[in-house]
Amino acid sequence: MRRHWGIGIFKFLLLVGIVLAGFGQAVLQLWNLLMPAVFGLPRLGYWQAVGLMALSWILFGGLRGFGMIRGGGHRGDWRRGLKQRWAAMTPEEREEFRKGMRGCGEPVAPGAEPA
Repeated sequence: MRRHWGIGIFKFLLLVGIVLAGFGQAVLQLWNLLMPAVFGLPRLGYWQAVGLMALSWILFGGLRGFGMIRGGGHRGDWRRGLKQRWAAMTPEEREEFRKGMRGCGEPVAPGAEPA
């Protein structure tokens, strides 16, 4: 049991290392390609790029986008609630819902009222 725990920690640390290396390099390259030319800002080093990436994750949503955090993240909660509501519907309510969804997402001509 203890050995599996150690393997899990190793895999997690390996994943964190890969993410830091890959995303850090991507941020570094994109920043140094665009920001000095467009805005006249200074070029970044690797650890500055990793720090900028970490700061942006903290300020703009954290690790929400990673499905492995908290059992699927917020998307899993939304889907679970939708499945529960669907299961509680009667066949008539389901058909009414389907009728209401027909045409959803289809473009509407300018000046025309939606159906």
